[in-house]
Order: sequence, then structure tokens, then C-alpha cells
Amino acid sequence: MTDIKDTTLRGVNLLRNPWFNKSSAFTEKERDELGLRGLLPPRVSTFDEQVTRLKGIIDTYEKPINKYIVLEGAHNSDECLYFELLVRYIDQFLPIVYTPTVGQACLQYSHIFRYARGLYVSSEDKGRVRQLVANVPHKDVDIIVVTDGQRILGLGDLGVNGMGIPVGKLALYTACAGVNPQKTLPVCIDVGTNNEELLNDPLYMGLRQKRITGPEYDALIAEFVDAVRERWPNVVIQFEDFHNSHAYDLLDQYKDKVPCFNDDIQGTASVVVTGMFSAMRALKQQLKDQKVLFLGAGSAATGIAHLIADAMVEEGLTREEALARIKLFDSKGLVTKKRTAPLTPAKMPFATEDAPAETFLEAIREIKPTAIIGVSAQGGAFTKECLEEMA
Repeated sequence: MTDIKDTTLRGVNLLRNPWFNKSSAFTEKERDELGLRGLLPPRVSTFDEQVTRLKGIIDTYEKPINKYIVLEGAHNSDECLYFELLVRYIDQFLPIVYTPTVGQACLQYSHIFRYARGLYVSSEDKGRVRQLVANVPHKDVDIIVVTDGQRILGLGDLGVNGMGIPVGKLALYTACAGVNPQKTLPVCIDVGTNNEELLNDPLYMGLRQKRITGPEYDALIAEFVDAVRERWPNVVIQFEDFHNSHAYDLLDQYKDKVPCFNDDIQGTASVVVTGMFSAMRALKQQLKDQKVLFLGAGSAATGIAHLIADAMVEEGLTREEALARIKLFDSKGLVTKKRTAPLTPAKMPFATEDAPAETFLEAIREIKPTAIIGVSAQGGAFTKECLEEMA
């Protein structure tokens, strides 16, 4: 629990501050010293009683999105209580705070919005981003999770509605890794949206314009990075759910200049490759001898694929030999050099000379992989037939 001595807040202002609010758990002495006498019910609650009360409220709701709304209410009014509940019942509430429920929350973000949290930077703020950063109340920030909302989970372009992802991800940083929530900052870069449904939604809270791109987009990101690094020189920036058209470019541009990483490209990759190393130990085999087929060819897939290739090179293969053992399957089929449509730069290193395959089952029969990795929003794609073919 945050030490109440770290604030000069009193009375109602204290009760409305999520960092220091303890609600009914303020002691008799604290109520007298902090001007809270009469502003709370007379009986002092224990922390356990508060947790039991909040969980009881959440458990009355059946729909996960309703549980999410109540949880976010606590997140924005009493962080100590919110994180205590989350840590104690992590198995129950992790799927509410993040996937899968956070996806639904992002879809409905503008309709269920109740509390402003984090920093919003829009393309209309060009030239004054430092002023926006100066308005953030955090004295110090260790980690920023930032998105431009263009590729939220498997849901696509959600614009400013994507803010639910940085908020949820940083909640996991605290609940699972003990990061001080007062030193985290969720950020949404709003450069518009190409989602017509959102542009026509009267309650949509983002800019009602098509996405900007090119030099104007790059300049806004650069101004943002410069502003946050100027105020918090040691901050780590996590790029989250950026579209392929920006994800790799941003990582290449900033990886050697500021502490940063792309969770979709690098975070997911590190977890998957760790799992593959564990599998190799169990099988008493080497990664360089495997043939890997991906279902999906987005930033997560190509990020994992490149890291697998790196690991194969460390085991003795050349880069070309490693890339040849990794294949991608996207919405148009097996990614081959024979495809008439142009390939994105991220897919080109993995384009194969193999015959085209229109279904994933055909690709398995053609490639004969020793491992398949699903990095697609297409649920149920690893069918019984696919697994039997693998076996």
C-alpha cells in the first residue's frame, strides 16, 4: 500500500486520488489528521474486508465485460485495493484485465468510457507534445506502453479505443512483476482511424479522420519519444500493437537510440523460442534440425521466425540455411516467391520456392514441418486433420 506520508492531499481530494486513497480502511488517526472525519462511514474496514466486498460485487456479474468495468472502476479509485484483488485472484481476473476480455473492452471503449487514464497524444498536438507530457502527474516513469491503435490484438484498427491495451498490459507489469504502478504510463498516439464503423460512431472518442502516415506520422512519433525521454531520461518504451507498416520501422529507428522494444515482435518471440528450446531438451534434438511452419505472417510471426533463425545460426547454420527451414502461411496461402501479389519486406526473407498451398493442411503436406506455430486470429485452425497429418 502506498505510504500516505508521500502526499499532501487531504479530505475529498485524497479520497479521489487512486494512488493514496484507502477509502474505508483509513484509520481513526488518519481520519483526524487528513480531514476525513465525516467523509467516510464511521467503522474502519480492514483491507481483507475491502477485498471481500469488491470481489463480492464483481462475482454478481456474469458477463466478463461487466466484471471488467467494475474492476476498472476500482483501478481508477483505489489502486491498492485493485492490485491486491488482482494478485490474490490472478487466475480468475487475469482473463478479465487482459485477453480475452480486454479485446471486447477495446471494441466498446468509447461506449463504456468513465475514467481518463494515461496520456493521449493526437496528430493535432504536433508541436506541443512536451506540454502534454508536462501535464502528466507522475514524478518518475520507468516504463511506457504506447500504441497507435492500428492493429489491436486480432481486431484490427481501433484507433483511440486501443488505449485499453496499454492500460491492461501495465496492470500485468504490476500484478505479475511488482512494478510500481506510479512509475508506469499507458499512452495512445491518435493519428486517426481507417475503421469506417468507428468514424461513423457518434460516441467514438478519437479523431474523426483517416490515419496520417509518412513524414507527418514519423515526426509526431519522434516528438513524443523526445518529449518523454527529456522528462524521464531512463524510461523504457514498449511499442504495442503497431501495424507491420510501422512496427519494424519504429524498432529499427529507435532500438539503438533509446531503451525500447516491440512486444509483438520481440516479447512474443522470446517466449516462443524459450518454449522451443525446452522442447529440444526434452526430445534431445537441436533447433537447427527442425522445419517450422507458421500459421500467420504478421509482426508476431515474423518476429518469432527471425529469432528462431538467430538461434539456428548460433547452432551452426548459415543465415540462408536457417531462413530456408522456416515457412509462413497467411490469408493468401503459403508465402512463396511465386506469388503474384507483392510481399511485405517482413515476409520476403521467408518466401519459399515450394509449390503454392491454399490451405494450411496442404502446406503441412507440402512442407512436412516438425513444428507448427499458430500466430493468427483465426481460431480453430489447427484442426484434427492438421494434427493427424503432423503426427
